Amino acid sequence: MSSTSENPSTSGPVEVEPLIVEREEQPYAGIRGRVKADGFAQIADRIPELFGWLAARGTEPLGGPFLRYNLVGTEGEFEVEAGVAVAVSPEPEGDVLSGVLPAGKYATVTHFGHPDGLFAVTEALLAWARAQGLAWDMTTASDGEHWVGRLETYKTDPRVQPDPAHWETELAFRLED
Repeated sequence: MSSTSENPSTSGPVEVEPLIVEREEQPYAGIRGRVKADGFAQIADRIPELFGWLAARGTEPLGGPFLRYNLVGTEGEFEVEAGVAVAVSPEPEGDVLSGVLPAGKYATVTHFGHPDGLFAVTEALLAWARAQGLAWDMTTASDGEHWVGRLETYKTDPRVQPDPAHWETELAFRLED
């Protein structure tokens, strides 16, 4: 079953047909920060630094970079990690942390196009889960939603495809067990 949400960049509804997939746990290296909605570049712009840090240690990335949303705050603040999957968790150093994305069932949907459309796709994914009676693996507290696994993975390398209208981004949100 699909769900729709308004897409502000095209003034029309966004339809999604998510897949539920089982994922194994995945080690990663990341950089964490707290940002407001207009400050995601503060974290996302550190992704090249993270790739450089891994390369300096001879660690190969497994796939594209991602943003992991740990907190979607009530005051418009987010705790986000820019991360890269790796085969073995590295030793943390400086701002670089070591983590593991949890195994489990994830609802996934792929967005093709400019990242400005991700908000509408996210809203459509959340609406789809409500319509299906599915619960996310997250808790709500006074400061907002604390997510166990809420990811935006960037599948397109902007050095290869500089036009954001042709980018591919996968959303993967962990479902409650």
